[in-house]
Amino acid sequence: MDTRESQTPEEELQHLKEVNEPEDFDNPEPDETQPEAQEPSRGLPWLLPLAIVLAVAVLGFMLLTGISD
Repeated sequence: MDTRESQTPEEELQHLKEVNEPEDFDNPEPDETQPEAQEPSRGLPWLLPLAIVLAVAVLGFMLLTGISD
C-alpha cells in the first residue's frame, strides 16, 4: 500500500488520465466475462416487497383491532 502523502506531477497526470477515460463497452473488463458477473443477482430482491406486505398487514391489524397508541 502506498502511504505517501502527495504524488509527483507525472503521477497525478497519469491518475487524472485514468479517471477521466471513458468506459469501453466494446472491450469489457476481464471480470465482466466471468460467469458470476453474467448471472442475474439472486440476492434479496424479494425482501423489500415482503417487508412492505408485512408492514401493511401489521398496520392493518393494529388499526382494525384498536391496538394503536
